[in-house]
Amino acid sequence: MSDADTTPVGTARLARRRGPADPVRTLMHSHRELCERAVDPLEIAAGLEAHGVTDRAAARFRHRDVFSLAEELYARVPRAADSDTDAADTTAPYPARAGDPRAGWALRTLLPGAVCAAAVVAERYVDGGGARSAIGVAGAVALAIALTVALRRGPLRVEGHTARVSRLWVCWLLAYVLYGDGLLRLSGGGPHGTSPLTDAAAPLLALALAVAPAAWCAHLLSVQARRGFADSRGLAEFASRTRPPLLGLLALYALTLTALAVLAELVAGGDRGAGAGHPAATVALGGLLLLARLLTVHGFPGAAATGLVTACAVEALALVLATAGRVPGLESVSAPVRALVDAGGAGAVPALACGAAALGLLIHATVALPRASAHT
Repeated sequence: MSDADTTPVGTARLARRRGPADPVRTLMHSHRELCERAVDPLEIAAGLEAHGVTDRAAARFRHRDVFSLAEELYARVPRAADSDTDAADTTAPYPARAGDPRAGWALRTLLPGAVCAAAVVAERYVDGGGARSAIGVAGAVALAIALTVALRRGPLRVEGHTARVSRLWVCWLLAYVLYGDGLLRLSGGGPHGTSPLTDAAAPLLALALAVAPAAWCAHLLSVQARRGFADSRGLAEFASRTRPPLLGLLALYALTLTALAVLAELVAGGDRGAGAGHPAATVALGGLLLLARLLTVHGFPGAAATGLVTACAVEALALVLATAGRVPGLESVSAPVRALVDAGGAGAVPALACGAAALGLLIHATVALPRASAHT
């Protein structure tokens, strides 16, 4: 019997619920696997919420809230593996992994920014179109590898099929960063004498540097959620404690990314066309990517994919309309895109597409991520 059973309150509860009139027994059997593998009552509370058990439903089991109900389930169901190591791990913001201390993933999140900065500097100081193109291709490949390494561990880690599906849409968004603005500005033919990093050095550099603050925001969100578990006495209270830190961390990330975008534009974007790599488009894309990643990490991959697909569809539609407008007799088809580009530059299209999608994901995140079940 656990220590919780030997307390006066625990003894009274157990005595009141033993026997045929015990309303918790059925819940114990239906959620036995959850209770056996839980490392603390908080994980059981989150699991119950995920299965639709609310504070109001907990009243039917003679408990004031789900957290109180979870404490009894934790006390009455023996764990499959109950050790001091498991108890010590309950303060971790995400499951601990052998050989992956916090400093490890923190340093890996700096790799994309370092690789991208090195590629941009190398391209700046190399003469000749062929050499610049080679450096651009090598830089793009190295950046992809660095991103894979950075996101393989830590608070932004995503496993399984959902990560591979989302990666397709992310690749489209990054490809638009590389060539989309140039295609919109193009009046005929194709881009000449450019490498994959030449026309998108500033936004790519800002986004690569922003991987580190994104990971820390995700880490701090998990830490705040764990503290909310410890201090809350109900699901509604937990949500009210979690939502302000979530919005604050997202605002902090947006401010950090804005500063990085402006700095990267000054350092790497001074010689490019007007409107290219607009900081607003960079911030919108970075915010969309972070929200989609957070939702995927915390169990909402469908919503994340919807946001990414929406942004990709808007960008693809803009390219289709701009191309169709060059066909005689269809000039009016591209009028909305031309008006948007004339008003805000080529960067206005990804800013609108990613900004609208990010706003939709933000609304969903403020509802979904404050749930206890999103942090198990």
